[in-house]
Amino acid sequence: MSEPSNTPAALIIGGGIAGIQAALDIAEAGFKVYLVEREPSIGGRMAQLDKTFPTLDCSSCILTPRMVEVGRHPNIELLTYSEVVSVELVETFERSNVPTFQPRYRVRVRRKARYVDMDKCIGCGLCAQACRLHGRIPSTFDAGVGKRAAIYVPFPQAVPLKYTVDPQACLFLTRGVCGKTFLCKDACSAEAIDFEQQDEFLDLEVEAIIVATGFDPFDPREMPEFGYGQYPEVMTGLEFERLVSASGPTAGKVRLNDKEPQEVVFIQCVGSRDTQHGHPYCSRVCCMYTAKQAHLVCEKLPEAQVTIFYMDVRAFGKGFEEFYDRVRREGVLYRRGNPSEIIRHGDKLVVRAEDTLLGEPVEVEADLVVLAVGVQPRADAEQVADLLNLARSDDGFFQEAHPKLRPVESSVEGITLAGCCQSPKDIPDTVAQAKAAAAAAMIRLANW
Repeated sequence: MSEPSNTPAALIIGGGIAGIQAALDIAEAGFKVYLVEREPSIGGRMAQLDKTFPTLDCSSCILTPRMVEVGRHPNIELLTYSEVVSVELVETFERSNVPTFQPRYRVRVRRKARYVDMDKCIGCGLCAQACRLHGRIPSTFDAGVGKRAAIYVPFPQAVPLKYTVDPQACLFLTRGVCGKTFLCKDACSAEAIDFEQQDEFLDLEVEAIIVATGFDPFDPREMPEFGYGQYPEVMTGLEFERLVSASGPTAGKVRLNDKEPQEVVFIQCVGSRDTQHGHPYCSRVCCMYTAKQAHLVCEKLPEAQVTIFYMDVRAFGKGFEEFYDRVRREGVLYRRGNPSEIIRHGDKLVVRAEDTLLGEPVEVEADLVVLAVGVQPRADAEQVADLLNLARSDDGFFQEAHPKLRPVESSVEGITLAGCCQSPKDIPDTVAQAKAAAAAAMIRLANW
């Protein structure tokens, strides 16, 4: 399937907050935008958050209206559950008012089979309720804290609000049988489920590409001394985010083993500033999201004792230092020290560490331990770099052309970077970089 380009257009790879912001800016300027997202819905990591620091604004309240606007904008073609599989430089032109050659790219996008007709699906959810595996498949969106069916939407505010069959979980697609009848298909009054659906390929021609592929959280299984995966009371910051969210699987109730934790310990710099595991850089967001989560514990569990083990607190942004001071005034205990291990002692966990200010070993009991995992390049970063001929810095993130003069441009003409694919950053910096990348793309489109 091929779509010729009659007007200048931009391709944005990644539908998180960076891709969304860049798409809206370019589309509002009157240019065509193709927004490609590999997941069934746009929203990215920001959609998983409950509150944003330091203002404690509702993350969904900020993000959802922009997601809806992307879905409705006439200049944006939204390609969710899709992947870019090839990029080819097809031709260049030299215009009298543009002294340099400008590349045009032919991009092939694979639209993966959802096994659901998007034109027919009305998002009613009857199929998921009828699925034999309803409530049994770990939800990626809920970081494994919640469960879903084999046919699903990632979250209720998804854009587009269309169901997708998970081909790795569906009994029919994996085993060729789903009982005597197809429960999901029988439940769908719109007759939208189509197990004969195949992948489709779309050929696009664009003049500018913005890479906004985001990041992956560090996997704390690489640090077995913390017992992640062994003790259910040890979780990552992202898992805690879904646990504490009102839209999460527990409706915001912080409960473990059917009771509220009374002693909560946060451990910072898990997978950041760590040369042993190949992450010598600071992930920038961990100090503040830990402070935010500690505040939420104090808010939801006023009687809980909250301790944060830290190496150094880096509160560099606008309002960050003030928020850090606020959390300490709420009774959160900050202890400077690097924990060495977590062990079980009866019904409690014990965090062993050295308090580097006191110069002595300490043991702190906990009902819940939250690991402030850092930001690392996506697992497919090397694949994307090879696809677009992008350079990567020593930390694995995509390399900008110049850190001072060209901070959003890659070394490849016509390709710009936005968000955490270039380096760890918080939401305001991500949005700012996305707007800068969109501006750079629009210059090219306007001069085409």
